[in-house]
Amino acid sequence: MKTPDPFSMDISRHIWETRYRAAGEADIRASWRRVAQAIALAEGGEREQWAERFYVLLDGFRFLPGGRILAGAGTGRRVTLFNCFVMGEIADDLEHIFEALKEGALTMQHGGGVGYDFSTLRPAGTVAAATGSIASGPVSFMHIWDAMCATMLSTGARRGAMMATLRCDHPDIEIFVDAKRDPAVLRHFNLSVLVSDAFMDAVANDRDWPLLFPGLADVRTLKARALWQRILRAAYDTAEPGVLFVDSINRDNTLAEIETLSATNPCGEIPLPAYGACDLGSLNLTAFVVAPFAANARLDLEALAESARLAVRFLDNVIDVSRYPLPAQAEQARLKRRVGLGITGLADALVMMGLNYDSVAARQMAELAMPAVRDAAYRASIELAREKSSFPAFARDAFLASGFARRLPAEIRDGIAAHGLRNSHLLAIAPAGTISLLANNCSSGIEPVFAATAERRVLQADGRYRIHSVFDYAMQLWQQRGGTGTPPAFVEARQLDPLAHLHMQAALQPYVDNAISKTINVAAELPFERFADLYRQAHALGLKGCTVFRPNPVTGAILSEPVAEQIQCCGIEREAD
Repeated sequence: MKTPDPFSMDISRHIWETRYRAAGEADIRASWRRVAQAIALAEGGEREQWAERFYVLLDGFRFLPGGRILAGAGTGRRVTLFNCFVMGEIADDLEHIFEALKEGALTMQHGGGVGYDFSTLRPAGTVAAATGSIASGPVSFMHIWDAMCATMLSTGARRGAMMATLRCDHPDIEIFVDAKRDPAVLRHFNLSVLVSDAFMDAVANDRDWPLLFPGLADVRTLKARALWQRILRAAYDTAEPGVLFVDSINRDNTLAEIETLSATNPCGEIPLPAYGACDLGSLNLTAFVVAPFAANARLDLEALAESARLAVRFLDNVIDVSRYPLPAQAEQARLKRRVGLGITGLADALVMMGLNYDSVAARQMAELAMPAVRDAAYRASIELAREKSSFPAFARDAFLASGFARRLPAEIRDGIAAHGLRNSHLLAIAPAGTISLLANNCSSGIEPVFAATAERRVLQADGRYRIHSVFDYAMQLWQQRGGTGTPPAFVEARQLDPLAHLHMQAALQPYVDNAISKTINVAAELPFERFADLYRQAHALGLKGCTVFRPNPVTGAILSEPVAEQIQCCGIEREAD
């Protein structure tokens, strides 16, 4: 009997063939087998049994590991299995600046995206005491990074991706905010402003805001509201910068006692310390829907939890079997053993269960799914600690006092107190764009369905783009089962009120110890006042960051409808998955 083809769309097969297929693999099942066996090498015993369990987890796109894992595990190539890294602090002198540049290049060579906080570099126009030379400022040095990244293809058809952050009180913040108004510059960077609670309070109360740099006596002030408006106008006009609410990030961090976070990976779902790494994977919720489109459709929470438990062990093993571009990255990963297990396919799963994305019932369902993943992940990490030991930096009392850990169920807190924890962080919701395309175009991450049908521009290994027609996964399934038109609960992103995005992100954030990558796609005609209010509400809701995309002349489209109107998401060749 012929085995059914796992792929229902040409683009999914193309993604596998160009990004994840190893030499000699006849189909994606061979890729899953290769990956499962490679990750099981971290097991001290029962390797064959664990390899089989991991294979079953991967089969049918139930669990989608980060792209570096799929592409590199078991191939013997000198690549990292981590999607991305935050690099070390950039010391404010030329030697260390170019050492940091070299470290970034070496990391990209191994397939990792990189994030940097450029706030440590002195502002343009100041005099360096040691040499008497005039500093050119952080944005000037970012151009050097951008040129380096432009020359590198990280792995196959995956362009290098970078994140740059700058504090909202840095004297060059205005230059940073407006940097991408020129469509020809910094195209390999995502930019985000580190926004503090103090700044948001100054905005709310219309106070002055000081711009300062350590060691410099000069302090320039401007109106906080004027700077905030400048940030939002740039985002409205060019889709950047994004905003990271840095105090919310650090307040919630389970390791707040020993690290301060000021940068993220390129898509923002993992705030990391110096040399921290992203070890990512997503559970595909569409694979856990029972009786799709029927009146009794439901999410199998028990199966989801069991898969989450196994996925944590899988991702924990990645730390031990991966190569690392730099020794400092290996040290950081093994010290804290961060992983980022998330979900994808949320919007399609909701459609399959008859729930409109912008409904209370949909958010309630999401608030059942994510705690199920959280609790299973933490229980698995407790058991791994009992079996293999806690992460070396684990300090019980400080961990349990952290913002996130205080929200854990009492039974899990008791387990951590008694047995420790294998991983400092366990949960992150990534964009999962490329791996969701691989899984027959299920909706990515927690994003709403972009459109029933769309066109996707995909970068190929030769540097050229190929246009693919894509069909939403839930729509495919609906039609395969004899449905006509669209399913009753089907809604496209453009039909949603922008607040629906924020409310879904806010519903899930309390259950995620890292962060959530979420792009709020809005129509070009959305008034600026409503656009600006999204950021205010994001902060008020306690989110860790906010990115809103409005179609604009500066940013080209990767994903578009076949008709004239276009709404763009992150380009998949820029994503860290």
